[in-house]
Amino acid sequence: MKVTVVGGGIAGLTCALSLHSAGFEPRVYEAARTIEAVGVGINLLPHAVRELSGLGLERELDSVALPPARLSYRDRAGEVVWEEPLGRAAGYRWPQYSVHRGALQMLLLSAVRERLGPDAVRTGLLFERYEETSGGVRAHFLDRSSGLPVTDDADVLVGADGIDSAVRARLFPHEGPPKGNGVHMWRGVASHPQILDGRSIVVAGGTPGAKFVAYPIEDPATSGGDALVNWVLEVRHEPSAAPAEGPGRRVTAAEARAGLSPWRLPWIDLTAVAERSSAIFEYPMLDRDPLPRWSYGRVTLLGDAAHPMYPMGMNGGSQSVVDTRVLAWCLARDDDPVTALRRYDRMRRPVVNAIVLANRDLGPEEIIARAEEHGAALPTGRAQSIATHYKKLGGATVAQVNGDSPWTVRAVAADRE
Repeated sequence: MKVTVVGGGIAGLTCALSLHSAGFEPRVYEAARTIEAVGVGINLLPHAVRELSGLGLERELDSVALPPARLSYRDRAGEVVWEEPLGRAAGYRWPQYSVHRGALQMLLLSAVRERLGPDAVRTGLLFERYEETSGGVRAHFLDRSSGLPVTDDADVLVGADGIDSAVRARLFPHEGPPKGNGVHMWRGVASHPQILDGRSIVVAGGTPGAKFVAYPIEDPATSGGDALVNWVLEVRHEPSAAPAEGPGRRVTAAEARAGLSPWRLPWIDLTAVAERSSAIFEYPMLDRDPLPRWSYGRVTLLGDAAHPMYPMGMNGGSQSVVDTRVLAWCLARDDDPVTALRRYDRMRRPVVNAIVLANRDLGPEEIIARAEEHGAALPTGRAQSIATHYKKLGGATVAQVNGDSPWTVRAVAADRE
């Protein structure tokens, strides 16, 4: 079976690896002329690491990523509100990883080219439209270098092209732009001495628009001192307001220092963070309304193209990885691609749609928001209940993750229908 994958980001590349591992022939088409190691930090939760390990990437992941040991919610003074262990420290069979997004994408790209061949990923091709044929689906692209049209015939078309997905726009032409909540994120990566124990993800503050996030994406023990730290400062604008220069506006070091100046966090030098960041960019916090369907005939969506979500609970990228594995599993189970895509839709869409809506209600960060409102940490039982409920939504409790094997074709079982 041939599969056209639109989008060469983390979701699209993982999709190609998942499909190839199931015996299919995927081809990836990316609009950017080159795929480069850009971006900031991302977290992969244990249920995603389980799937990437199932693809044989465990050693490569461990070489570029850092396994955090705890999540620490703190108030604006830097005092602890709630903490919980992460990854293997929490009892998972797989670690959680914090990693530079660019490093992860390069790892996946290298694996795709090694396993599928150097031409498995084609760049500079802008998706325009598709049409279903008598025995498949034909995708139409524009070659950005030559200006010439390019077509690709396959059995299935997968839209993995992000929050502004061109494939999704063909399925839902009247949807409109993504929705914002008025919060904008200043994101950067800086070299900094160890924060706390060097293995913590720290979220300080309270409600969206009044938070600071920091976590290491490099091990100071191996880097010889300072290590790369991913950081995010949330600032609030009117819901309709956008950065004057559009998404991805570059924030100056002076502007970042001014934005960080009201914060008093004793365990991090915020001035150094602002000044040592090679680049700081501003992005609006956006999502889209959950869709009633992802799959139409031989066409489907996954990742941010299917379920862009607010970054609460570190779940967006992880759920995208799981999407790709379940999709490959479904296609391997059914001879009819249309039936397989319907099955994939039924299995994944309700789960991830629930996470999208939960993230609008703060997700697990309700713990820190409620603590800020009340001026004190929540009772332990209440905080634990919020955290556990959120994990259950995504199938991410210790029992759920450890109780399952990865979604490989070899592990097909009747109880997974």
